[in-house]
Parts: sequence; structure tokens; C-alpha cells
Amino acid sequence: IFFPPPPKKKKEVPMKVICYARCSTVHQNPDNQLNELRTAAERYGWTILKEYIDHGVSGKKGREQRPQFNAMMNSALRKEADLVMFWGIDRASRNLSHLVEMMSDLRSKNVGMYFHQQNIDSTTPSGRAMLSMAGVFAQFESEMLRERILASHERAKSEGKTIGRPSMINEALKTSIRYMREQGVGIKKIAAELHVGVGTVYKVINAPTTVI
Repeated sequence: IFFPPPPKKKKEVPMKVICYARCSTVHQNPDNQLNELRTAAERYGWTILKEYIDHGVSGKKGREQRPQFNAMMNSALRKEADLVMFWGIDRASRNLSHLVEMMSDLRSKNVGMYFHQQNIDSTTPSGRAMLSMAGVFAQFESEMLRERILASHERAKSEGKTIGRPSMINEALKTSIRYMREQGVGIKKIAAELHVGVGTVYKVINAPTTVI
């Protein structure tokens, strides 16, 4: 009687990953983010193919305004990796619409996402659900910041005072205008809500911006 040999076990191939780190200012160091991602990758047996780092770039900016983020996405969408690792959700994006767009693009190519601080792995159903909720709270935080900025303007106006140096008020106003414009608010509505002229709004959004 002939007994066929047992089937050979399929050798597991380590998951290929790429890491992305972002610092809001050029003075910050991304090493802490990357070191934790490297440690996590080693623990899970993942192979890091490449690391992408954006220095001095706001998380509110879109893909086209973040060179290394764009390069990372292009690499992932070419299926050069199975998973993209981030230190935290806010390192990927502070804008919910951008975050959802990124998730949709990566999922269309069956590329997963891992967020170290939140311990979220989007390759699992529970991870995808948690990621959606975390994105909502990230957007809520941005909205609360905007509300605090607007409240400080109204309080200063009603009291006839300025908060700190005048330049600080001006920078806060610019931040409000740019933020509202990024969210798709019209020029006239921005001017009305912030009690400034339409020309002021145009001047701010068309001027070169300093990354914060």
C-alpha cells in the first residue's frame, strides 16, 4: 500500500511594511516615532522596506502638499508593501476627509494600516471600526480648536482688548481663515463669520503660508 507523503507546510512570508513619520516643525525629531514602529515591526515579525518622513508639515495638509506622504502612498498603491505603519492617527492626518480618502485608497489595493499609539490594525474588522471612530474624534478636536480661536476673537472684540501681542491675534485670524477654507467654506461666509472683509480673506489664502 502506498501512502503519499504529508503535504509540505507552506512557508510563511513575512509581511512587508513601510513606515511613515511626520513632524509639524523642522525642529522636531521623528526618531521616537520610528524607533517605536521598528520595535513593533520586529515584535510582529514584519519586514520594513522603507521609511518616509515629512519634516515641518502640518497634518491638515492634503496629500499633494506632503511630499513624503505622497511618495509613501504611491509606493503602497503600487503594492510594494502589505501594510503602512504610523505612530498615531494624527501623524497620518488631522483632517477626517483626508483620512477617509487615504483609507479608501489603501483598502482598494488591499493594503492595511497600523497605528501604534491606538493599537489599531485595519486588516481586522474591529480595527477598521476603531479607526473610523478615532478619525471622528480627531476631527472633533480640530473643530474645538477652531471654536476656541473664534471665541477668543469675539471676547477680545466685546471687551475692547487684545489677547497678548497684536501679531498673535493676526496669526490666529489667519489660522481660522485657512482652516475654514480647507474645509470648503466659501469666501463670503468666512468673511461674515470672522467679521473681516472679503479682501482680507483673499489676501490670507493667496499668501505663502508658514507651516505650523
